[in-house]
Amino acid sequence: MLLELALLFVAGVVGGIINSIAGGGSFITFPALLAVGVPPIMANATNTYASCAGYISGAVGFREEIMKNKQELLFTVSFSLVGGAVGAYLLLNTPESLFLEAIPWLLLFATVLFLTGSRLTMLIKTVAKEHKHAGILGAIALGLLLVGVSAYGGFFNAGLGVIVLSYLVVAGHQDINLMNGLKLLVSTCVSLIAIVIFVANGSIDWRTGSVVLVGTLVGCYLAARVSRQLNPNHVKGFVALSSILITIYFFIDVYA
Repeated sequence: MLLELALLFVAGVVGGIINSIAGGGSFITFPALLAVGVPPIMANATNTYASCAGYISGAVGFREEIMKNKQELLFTVSFSLVGGAVGAYLLLNTPESLFLEAIPWLLLFATVLFLTGSRLTMLIKTVAKEHKHAGILGAIALGLLLVGVSAYGGFFNAGLGVIVLSYLVVAGHQDINLMNGLKLLVSTCVSLIAIVIFVANGSIDWRTGSVVLVGTLVGCYLAARVSRQLNPNHVKGFVALSSILITIYFFIDVYA
């Protein structure tokens, strides 16, 4: 029991540090929840709960940048909430066995996003420059895209940040600080609405999730202290290697 809680706390700390510096903390925290025996769908819902505090604190930290974009706030928040609710609903209505089989593929998708995120963003930026959005049709297309992105986040949290950044490039944003703020705002909205639905369904393991959450907050605090000493490229390399190994493990575990 104590060993399991210690594992979850350490996973939370490592995940918090990784999220603060490079992103990808769910590659550590989600498998840790599965490792201590939390059922797959509940582990996914619990991981969303554990990650939420980091999103909220990050969004608060970027509040000045976010408030510079007031004209888009209602649009962004509304569609993020709708998408997050759709994703959470789909998760809770997916059979446990099917979700278990999907885990390796979801992790693979998130790993590819993590590894190719910067290139993907640059590619989308190039395409977006050539195709300016026109009037109401453009707004509808962006709204639907944000709902889709948020639905992914409500269904499976890992890799959400990269997808949101790609959406923001398509939406025409270029200020990286504003984009990081909006990314955290979208992630916060998606997580909060998903958590409300998960709570109503009794899908969160509060004991394990709270230990990971506390660990994540400690990790975020430590990251702020040590980030100058850590090379972001080394952290990204660690996340990349971990995500590849974890994905391979789940493919073997599920399909072998």
